[in-house]
Amino acid sequence: MAKLTKNQRLAAEKIEAGKVYTIAEASALVKEITTTKFDASVDIDVRLGVDPRKANQMVRGVVSLPNGTGKVVRVLALCTADQEAAAKEAGADYVGLDEYIEKIKGGWTDIDVIITMPQIMGKIGALGRILGPRGLMPNPKSGTVTMDVAKAVKEVKQGKIDFKVDKFGILHTSIGKVSFTADQIAENAREFIDTVIKLKPAVAKGEYIKSIYLSSTMSQGIKVDPKSF
Repeated sequence: MAKLTKNQRLAAEKIEAGKVYTIAEASALVKEITTTKFDASVDIDVRLGVDPRKANQMVRGVVSLPNGTGKVVRVLALCTADQEAAAKEAGADYVGLDEYIEKIKGGWTDIDVIITMPQIMGKIGALGRILGPRGLMPNPKSGTVTMDVAKAVKEVKQGKIDFKVDKFGILHTSIGKVSFTADQIAENAREFIDTVIKLKPAVAKGEYIKSIYLSSTMSQGIKVDPKSF
């Protein structure tokens, strides 16, 4: 077993064994136990009582975090010429169409989100093998295929994220940075969990939210009481 560093040991001592924290307590504690020199991300992991192998129990959605993600999100807008100016004004880092499709075919994926229009999806379909594994393929369900490209760009830049339950029934996403205040972290967490609750599949029986953990990039997980939401 790897030996803990002094900072890791001190951080571990701040987490009470067996204790379940409120989201307010966990948001303050995650800041205390993070010792990285960089501004670590704050992550939330939610285990759901669903079977994602069944289509009617898939949990997927989008949420606009009230305090943003704290991350610089690089956005590519693949749109028609009449939407380019609005996309640029909304904050898109790259705007265009055919030239960027060719760049992606050549292996360029130095972006975080691609936003496009329904009529352009035919051209983008051929990029599936490149974009799919990287989670970059635009999807109407996540709001990245839309007729209002500028609005979608603005929302992503302001902290809109999409999430999807994995094959183990777990949702994992970043909801902020350690540099956020505890209140900002808690507010983002509440907005995320509220959205997840609204997405509960009608066929899901029994306990829906089984567990919630809050952590930073290199910290221990802090167990959070679902009732505190």
